[in-house]
Amino acid sequence: MAEAMSKDETIRLRKRHIGTSCKLFFNRDPIKIVRAEGQYMYDEKDQQYIDCINNVAHVGHCHPEVVKAGVEQMSILNTNSRFLHDSLVTCAKKLTSLFPPELSVCFFVNSGSEANDLALRLARAHTKNQDVITLDHAYHGHVTSLIEISPYKFNMPGGGGKPEHIHVAPCPDVYRGKFRDTDSTTTPEQLGKLYADEVKDLIKNAHANGRGIAAYIAESLQSCGGQIILPPGYLRSVYRYVREAGAICIADEVQVGFGRVGKAWWAFELQGTDIIPDIVTLGKPMGNGHPVAAVVTTPQIAQSFANTGIEYFNTYGGNPVSCVIASAVIETVEKENLKEKATRVGNHLMNSLKQLMNKHTMIGDVRGVGLFIGIDLVRNRETREPATEEAQHIISRMKEEFILLSADGPYRNVLKIKPPLVLSQVDADRITSVLDIVLTEVKNTDLFVTEEQKKEENLDLSPSEAKKIIECDPMGIIVNGTTSTDGKKVKLVGE
Repeated sequence: MAEAMSKDETIRLRKRHIGTSCKLFFNRDPIKIVRAEGQYMYDEKDQQYIDCINNVAHVGHCHPEVVKAGVEQMSILNTNSRFLHDSLVTCAKKLTSLFPPELSVCFFVNSGSEANDLALRLARAHTKNQDVITLDHAYHGHVTSLIEISPYKFNMPGGGGKPEHIHVAPCPDVYRGKFRDTDSTTTPEQLGKLYADEVKDLIKNAHANGRGIAAYIAESLQSCGGQIILPPGYLRSVYRYVREAGAICIADEVQVGFGRVGKAWWAFELQGTDIIPDIVTLGKPMGNGHPVAAVVTTPQIAQSFANTGIEYFNTYGGNPVSCVIASAVIETVEKENLKEKATRVGNHLMNSLKQLMNKHTMIGDVRGVGLFIGIDLVRNRETREPATEEAQHIISRMKEEFILLSADGPYRNVLKIKPPLVLSQVDADRITSVLDIVLTEVKNTDLFVTEEQKKEENLDLSPSEAKKIIECDPMGIIVNGTTSTDGKKVKLVGE
């Protein structure tokens, strides 16, 4: 596909017409993507990249069956969802068939943010309460009501801090959270109970202060928080505590739903087949890149919302084109056995990455399920000091080797692997082999300074300087305007 304009002109126009808060991947040297297919993306020079970032292109970029469904429907009808048409009910029937029978009512919207916002409205209408329990490091969307329940955003500079009606429970991260797997006498189930009891205490304190809880909301696997896998038994205990308090349990499946975990359609099912949320929110993968999302709930909660007397309508939510595309995505997952493939390729990739741990001490933890994988990079396995700058360097180097990764978590040190489900075992081997090479480079060049070395060398860094993220050019590290190309250790302080 030919470029409409040069890369330089695209960058110039973006800087002129797009808000500066809208950030690019690889901002220092952005890739200009002109086309994509399957698990691959292509730049203006037709260079192919393995895409490990886009959990949106769920069944593969530009999947022909999904594209065909959208094009054909668009040529026939696309209209307001308040007109009666078959696509809406067909999609709703198909979607709810993938859930426990209790979850049988759908509301169609356009994005995960809309879905989570609507889920809060449903919970508050049903319980007549306002307060919400969320997890630390959580991100649930960009609208005002969701920034309020997203510590990932409100704890940032300029984020405004935690509102009074929001209660933050510790993220159940057994690797670097409040309760860790370092004590061999503590079982995973006990860790799950310890974290769940934190939610119980929040409820108790809220009630003691005269506040009522409307909902507990959590991603079934936390993504922005660092690819966190919930410890066993966690949701079973949490959901019991929440329901005993008269509140609603919301499972945010916007990032991890539709079979990404391989073993099941929905990540909440990993906690047990008897674990059933009251509301489930869906988004990103649902349309394979087309903007469609949904809220799935019980008839009782839907009726409470109707009883408010306020009509709910959404101009584009549930339009015919969006519905046939969503149906096509579900059908493709089924026909191409993509859940099974996510398990097979994901297990192979996880095993390969865990083998790298024997060679590279910077890999502190490899965790995941299906094609939802996190690599927690550390400077010291004992202290688990996060290797933040190293992670940024590594994703930059992986890009140079034509593999697209991102890093996240509270310290931005967790490499995230969440590719389209069509990722092949050959691709997985390529990812592992290149990561091995890059980690070896980092180890051999000794480019980064640990916290202990900073103390030894009396480096006076403010917290903001110490945590500043720097994308490094491995052949010339720019530090405070100075470039080091002699392979010696440099101090990463700031730009």
